[in-house]
Amino acid sequence: MSKINSFEELTVWQLSRELAKEIYAITQGEVFFKDYSLRDQINRSCGSVMDNIAEGFERGGNKEFCQFLYIAKGSSGETRSQLYRAFDRGYINSNEFEILKEKVENISKQLSGFIHYIKKIRYKKEKNL
Repeated sequence: MSKINSFEELTVWQLSRELAKEIYAITQGEVFFKDYSLRDQINRSCGSVMDNIAEGFERGGNKEFCQFLYIAKGSSGETRSQLYRAFDRGYINSNEFEILKEKVENISKQLSGFIHYIKKIRYKKEKNL
């Protein structure tokens, strides 16, 4: 793997950004827009995914980065749960729900893999001391 110089280069951050844009666009619809609390909460949680990836990257240490990636993963779970509420309330249709849920699940899986990779690197570095 080549050296990554900024969080913007991370595929998982890019996917999280795209998801945040899509969810924001959907929440601007007339039906969804009236449910202020769910609209704001789902926008905050999906934004938290990309923000925590960025913040963890900028911290500089692998241990801290992993902590922030775990928080991002938790936020992706929260977003997925809120998608169920949006679907159950009729704010999104089944097609929109399935597409967005699949994207969130993909991000969560990528975060898990990335965490595993970083822990493996850290373990190797600690063993070489």
